[in-house]
Amino acid sequence: MVVLVTGESGSGTLLLAATPLGDARDASPRLTEALATADVVAAEDTRRVRALAGSLRVAPSGRVLSYYDAVEESRQSTLLEALRGGSTVLLVTDAGMPSVSDPGYRLVAACASEGLPVTCLPGPSAVTTALALSGLPSDRFCFEGFPPRKSGPRRRWLAGLVAERRTAVFFEAPHRIADTLDDAVTVLGPRRRAAVCRELTKTYEQVRRGELGELAEWAREGVRGEITVVLAGAETAAPEDPAELVAQVEQRAATGMRLKDAVAEIAEMGGVRKKDLYDAVLAARG
Repeated sequence: MVVLVTGESGSGTLLLAATPLGDARDASPRLTEALATADVVAAEDTRRVRALAGSLRVAPSGRVLSYYDAVEESRQSTLLEALRGGSTVLLVTDAGMPSVSDPGYRLVAACASEGLPVTCLPGPSAVTTALALSGLPSDRFCFEGFPPRKSGPRRRWLAGLVAERRTAVFFEAPHRIADTLDDAVTVLGPRRRAAVCRELTKTYEQVRRGELGELAEWAREGVRGEITVVLAGAETAAPEDPAELVAQVEQRAATGMRLKDAVAEIAEMGGVRKKDLYDAVLAARG
């Protein structure tokens, strides 16, 4: 049975519900009942939530509204009004937990600011599922969402993981995974260990473990499906001496990159000041 938390004002409750990653049998009994009884179901994809409800042999009795990135802001006032009026609003995304690289954060923040009750129906998460399957340390980890789509910003994003000692988990689209792994090899080196998890809980689930260089070569053949990447933490801290980074700057400069850009990229990766690294390059050039 779904237990609702009701505020003193008689307001309704926002239910954040995790949905199956692929196998409908992973749906919790609480999610099944909430789909059948909520006054409003806010779904990232209304067709998918109706299909999920059908597979669970329930039919939503309340209004089913779309709630995806492009309409998240415009739908918020409607959902807040329903909550203020005493309605139970169930928020679901296509797979996994709302707010985790999916719509939901803004609505939860708005409810918190107004003192409207929010609770969670826990369940599947691609982040923790991939982490558990990766074979990498899981005692400390961080979640990094999606990398930038373009190579330059993506390499700078990866540079922030050079000295990260925790295991990092992030999502990636299948048509970008090969390029992202190539950039990871460039920035983090080919020996960093990682795992690429695809189609978790589905028929063609696959977990590919290895070093970044091996995974990048494998991904060039093409990878399909929903992808979660787990990246091992750094074994040692990034160099603090700018002189140790000069060779990396010169390697990039030799490919035609402007010296200023090469210095900026390597300085961020190495955690040193750009001016100190630039001066070290000039000193090395004599």
